[in-house]
Amino acid sequence: MTTFSIAIHGGAGTILRNSLSADAERNYREALDAALIAGESVLRHNGSALDAVTAAVISLENCPLFNAGKGAVYTHEGGHEMDASVMRGDTLQAGAVAGIHSVRNPVLLARRIMEKSEHVLLSGRGAEQFAREQQLVFENEDYFHNDFRKQQWQDALREGRIQLDHTAGDEKKFGTVGAVARDRAGNLAAATSTGGMTNKRYNRIGDSPVIGAGTYANNSTCAISCTGHGEFFIRAVVAYDISCLMEYKGLSLKQACEKVVMDKLVKFGGEGGLIAVDHHGNIDLPFNSAGMYRGWSLENQGRGVAIYRD
Repeated sequence: MTTFSIAIHGGAGTILRNSLSADAERNYREALDAALIAGESVLRHNGSALDAVTAAVISLENCPLFNAGKGAVYTHEGGHEMDASVMRGDTLQAGAVAGIHSVRNPVLLARRIMEKSEHVLLSGRGAEQFAREQQLVFENEDYFHNDFRKQQWQDALREGRIQLDHTAGDEKKFGTVGAVARDRAGNLAAATSTGGMTNKRYNRIGDSPVIGAGTYANNSTCAISCTGHGEFFIRAVVAYDISCLMEYKGLSLKQACEKVVMDKLVKFGGEGGLIAVDHHGNIDLPFNSAGMYRGWSLENQGRGVAIYRD
């Protein structure tokens, strides 16, 4: 029996030590650790990588600190539109959802789409109808309310801008959450979830629910979950590009991630990062922004959570 690996993220961007109070930093670290424990627990009991990434992302979706599920940011209309996706590396099956309202855990809906429908990506009212047929939990708007997020939305409205997350001023933070894992059977999986941009309009959709852009998993190469400026990640097909560099060019996980995140994306103007695990269980967590909320665990090799570049 081989060992397991898991990594999680809670967003990347201009996250500096002087931008977080000691209490805020402690709260973020505790929330990341809780999500990591949720995924680790599945893997330690010989559960699947798919179950592990689902459990970890549910934990992050249920935490108001992160821009997904309960912590989803406000749209221009004052509501919440959420996106999510999952993919399993053994079968290349995938499920994704975009532009949904009121579903407590979008990652569960993405997984049901993968497992219970003939489709990969559903959106809007149709996706919500499917969620009801699957008896998933819905919440009212009060569940998603957050005073800080609402203030950021009102500031963005007043200034007539779109904000990449709920940080103040010109700071940027990409609030997607995600998880990747390799289980003891050697299978890979990835999951990603987001509330998108503060004050977004026109049912804007980023890279998180786009298989190959924000999420990808293939047992032959790697599993990837991205966080960044979605338009750039879609155009660069980031997640699949890393897999392709490994499959067709023979690059290692670290080499492929370095090429895409620190070279190609930078030249392209894309900011953010990703978490990755390869078929051997190696983990890489590259980002070209100032920080990224992240956590990792390799069985018998240690675990940890981090926020800043250093």
